[in-house]
Amino acid sequence: MISVELSRRLNQGGVLWEPAPGDRFTIDQPNVVGEVFWISHLTIDVHTFKGQPLLGFNGTTEWALDSVTLDTALWLPREDQLRELIGERLESLGREDGQWVVTVAGEEGRETYADPDAECAYALALLSLT
Repeated sequence: MISVELSRRLNQGGVLWEPAPGDRFTIDQPNVVGEVFWISHLTIDVHTFKGQPLLGFNGTTEWALDSVTLDTALWLPREDQLRELIGERLESLGREDGQWVVTVAGEEGRETYADPDAECAYALALLSLT
């Protein structure tokens, strides 16, 4: 799974999130960060309040949260979402020396980014394109 640090860097780099069922996120607060939540019609829904999207926690969750704003939630994009964000610049994903290597068509030519986690390698590649 993508690291919280890389997710923060994507967010700060301008990668926008439109919450949808199946998305993962954490709440970027010291006492909760690292707890992973999934948007689902059964437990967490996306609502709009005063024109702002909110992530609403339904009564089936283990602890009581009513809702959190998107600026508090930190999206943890999945591998398929990262590939989609990279788009046509993605050339390949491969394994090399125990690491996942993502190759993208960068402005200076072909560039590679490696990490033991495929999602983190994709995130590093995406950061280079933003």
